[in-house]
Amino acid sequence: MAMAVAGARMAELVDGIGDGQLGLPTPCDEYRVADLLAHMDQVTRGFAALGRGEVDQKVTDGLEDGWRDRLGRQLTELGEVWGDARAREGVTEVSGLELPDRTWGGIALTEVVVHGWDLAQATGQPFELPAETLRACFEHVAEFVPKAPVPELWGPPVAVPGDAALLDRIVAITGRVP
Repeated sequence: MAMAVAGARMAELVDGIGDGQLGLPTPCDEYRVADLLAHMDQVTRGFAALGRGEVDQKVTDGLEDGWRDRLGRQLTELGEVWGDARAREGVTEVSGLELPDRTWGGIALTEVVVHGWDLAQATGQPFELPAETLRACFEHVAEFVPKAPVPELWGPPVAVPGDAALLDRIVAITGRVP
């Protein structure tokens, strides 16, 4: 449920990004808006395949034509795939990293929530999610990110007040300044 809600909200956000905004910087330092959209194109496709027990072999270089519609469809599919409890059963190895499928689902949710926030910040759009979706993401990042097997994927955590909004706490754990 959390993935479907986050994916639907990110799809709305993506639909609101104008072509003139593609070169804007994002809070994710290594990505401009177009780069982050291309990353999410690969992430959504790859994590949907992983949730189905498949391997996505397609590698893209940059943002391809039709990105708005394609990314919207892939975000919907991602929500459907990870909404099925079977996607979170077992253990899967990806690129030499073996993790429980429940953890892979948490990583996928974090990608959508955190990069959704990145895109919203870069393009001046709101990005609001229900408390239960944010709680699911927070529970994952609070446990996983501090001891992630590939720590360089995240920046150092940023201190926020204990009563900060849940989305602010999520992005702070991943190294962003809310």
